[in-house]
Amino acid sequence: MRHLLSALVQNRPGVLAHISGMLASRGFNIDSLAVGETEDANLSRMTFVVLGDDNQLDQVRKQLAKIVTVVRVDDISSQDYVERDLMLIRVKAPAGGPRSQIKELTEIFRGRIVDVGSEEVIIEIAGQERRVAAFVDLMRPFGIVELVRTGRIAMVRSHCRQQAERAGNET
Repeated sequence: MRHLLSALVQNRPGVLAHISGMLASRGFNIDSLAVGETEDANLSRMTFVVLGDDNQLDQVRKQLAKIVTVVRVDDISSQDYVERDLMLIRVKAPAGGPRSQIKELTEIFRGRIVDVGSEEVIIEIAGQERRVAAFVDLMRPFGIVELVRTGRIAMVRSHCRQQAERAGNET
């Protein structure tokens, strides 16, 4: 089972290495990982996708909680959340028909062409993982030259977060 974990961590050197090393030492492969500052410059949010059953995930959460620099870890997989994955993709796009087709598909997927060369274009796509993957599949026949993705980021929807906070205050 895929689990989407959101960890709030202290913004210090070595935290990412420590957490990823801990997961690797317990046999977890990180499917996706994104890290960045939060609204508080002292904290970063790590969003990662791992595979494992509920028991394995419970162990990972307990181990993460023991790390001093980890403030909080949430498995948001079962909650209602908004997710995004950002991708830049360089595609062969000779002038004429193929370039027009690529432009049209990019617009359908609400992407943007961010660089144009004589034989290639770079496209930016952001959205749910499956939407980004679908766009990649459509670009394959044109010839993908290079591709880079951020990994998933996610936030629990406001109404769900507020309900969880209320439930936590009642106990």
